[in-house]
Amino acid sequence: MNPLDDFQNEDLHELLLRLRHDIDRLGYRLEKLKLAEYVEMLEHPRRLLWSNFIQGVARGLGIAVGVTILGAVILYFLQRLLLLNIPMVGGFIAQIVTIVQEELSHYSGIR
Repeated sequence: MNPLDDFQNEDLHELLLRLRHDIDRLGYRLEKLKLAEYVEMLEHPRRLLWSNFIQGVARGLGIAVGVTILGAVILYFLQRLLLLNIPMVGGFIAQIVTIVQEELSHYSGIR
């Protein structure tokens, strides 16, 4: 006896439609994951290494530029606070600015 005999023709048709819909959704999700591109990348190790190298260089440059800009903005605001001449904060900020300027002049003298 066939287990599908228990289903009526309409139930079987509904089941097949749902199954087809689920398979289509699964296919769409696999395409969305770009699984084929990932497998292709793994099959070419040189290309994978080159891609990771370029990404690492870009991240490193981005971090360096970001930290430089952030440091410059912080120093700018510290110098502005120094000009306000707040008693406790002013002396502390003056020491920080002096230390940073000495370090900058030290590093620029190395070149």
